[in-house]
Amino acid sequence: MKQFSLRAILLATAVSLAPAAFAETPADTLVVAAQIDDIISLDPAQSFEFSGNDVDNNLYDRLVDFDPMDLNAGFKPSLAQSWEVTDGGKTITLTMRDGVKFQSGNPVRAEDAAWSLQRAVKLNKSPAFILAQFGFTPENVDQQVTFDGNKLILKLDQPYAQSFVLNCLASNVASVVDKETVLGHVEGEDFGNTWLSTNAAGSGPYALQTWRPNEAVQLTAFDGYWQGAPVMKRVIVKHVQESSAQRLLLEQGDVDVARNLTPTDVDGIATNDKVVVGTEPRGRILYMGLSQKDPLLSQAPVVEAMKYLVDYAGIEGSFLKGQFKTHQNFLPEGYLGASDENPWTYDIEKAKKILTDAGITSGTVKTAVRDIQEYVNVAQTLQASMAQVGLTLEIQQMTGAQVLDAYRARSVPIFIGEWGPDYADPNTNASTFAYNPDNSDEAKLSFLAWRNSWAVPDDMNKATIAATIEGDTDKRVQMYLDIQKEYREIAPIIPLFQRIEQAGIQKNVKNWNAGGAVSSVFYRQVTKE
Repeated sequence: MKQFSLRAILLATAVSLAPAAFAETPADTLVVAAQIDDIISLDPAQSFEFSGNDVDNNLYDRLVDFDPMDLNAGFKPSLAQSWEVTDGGKTITLTMRDGVKFQSGNPVRAEDAAWSLQRAVKLNKSPAFILAQFGFTPENVDQQVTFDGNKLILKLDQPYAQSFVLNCLASNVASVVDKETVLGHVEGEDFGNTWLSTNAAGSGPYALQTWRPNEAVQLTAFDGYWQGAPVMKRVIVKHVQESSAQRLLLEQGDVDVARNLTPTDVDGIATNDKVVVGTEPRGRILYMGLSQKDPLLSQAPVVEAMKYLVDYAGIEGSFLKGQFKTHQNFLPEGYLGASDENPWTYDIEKAKKILTDAGITSGTVKTAVRDIQEYVNVAQTLQASMAQVGLTLEIQQMTGAQVLDAYRARSVPIFIGEWGPDYADPNTNASTFAYNPDNSDEAKLSFLAWRNSWAVPDDMNKATIAATIEGDTDKRVQMYLDIQKEYREIAPIIPLFQRIEQAGIQKNVKNWNAGGAVSSVFYRQVTKE
């Protein structure tokens, strides 16, 4: 049924597929198979899911952006062609680029940029906290975010690092929307949120043709795009849940890219001379959290020993093969200040000595693991390692919702799961792994440190805050390296692996870019030979 559904979409856009044994998608159309059932809204002030942000990244422009072909280069001018920092670092004035138009034909103005940020703060949906970090509130944002002619003026509550502010302005929530178009669709006090959830009003390289939840997203090229019209005139992203189904569509030539292949299916296409496997490090970190409420796990020798009870190389080379790589730092590769130091190795004897020297020869931990096979496999491997040093791990599998509810209630002794950055600045992870200003149960904070009941040392809390206001980027990088060094030595929340996206890609498709660690997918530069 999935295969017929995909063909129906192509036929609906007035294209046809050749009846050959190996079909080919149209030369001007990019067809992608992916799991996109996480999309809730396409309003950039609300979208906070991976697939929704992928769509928005191609519908909208932001004030600053990342080079899709050089994701280590950091931010660069986009709708804002330049910026100036004054008032001791508390005011940033961005000059808008001339001649850019929305897909409606309306000009992109500083007024649109100011209103876009104001509405995001006032709507106060999930991603609004990214802007609220600078002191913007629904009550003051009209005074703190203003415009004057072609200039957007941001008045911050502190002199934050320029890189921190600009990295946040490159996030999806800071997308610039067409004020005049959206105002024509406002319902009550919703600032156009209901309409923008299923429509678009951007200046990006693609316009939204249709979105059918849990089925497909279709985009059409914006020929008036200020950076040049995309080569692919249509992009069709089809929801295909199973890896095996994505592989079949890829091998038949019915899709150009398959984004969610398991290691088994990646191995299966390795000998296919019509496709290639593309790999990109993503920003998601698979980590192990040790609750400091647990009487066994709260002991420093146990925390240290657990770091040597993970079979990093064995796990990376087996059931996580090609999908993750060992990464023992909370900042993913690709982020400002990321560290490539991986000091821990699988060493049962060392772990046993650490424990016996501390008088620990036995103990039992009960924990819950989300019923995702990757997480279960890691937990079971850890269970076997712990048994070799006299520790017992009892595993209960639960649904994702059940595990998250328990984790947020600080009642999961050992948590194994992933954390994905919320925006493209190192503070996004530092402020959750290495910051916890109030460790009381009543605080009910969202930080990972709080969820694991870790009272972060005051010096680390202060260092995390200080890094957000350091204006010298080189010094800021060193601050994050220093924080991570101390973190590796003492933290009970242990980064293990960084996710790698392996995509199956037709050989004739060039310049596919899923966004690397710091951004979302880019379709504009894709071509076909």
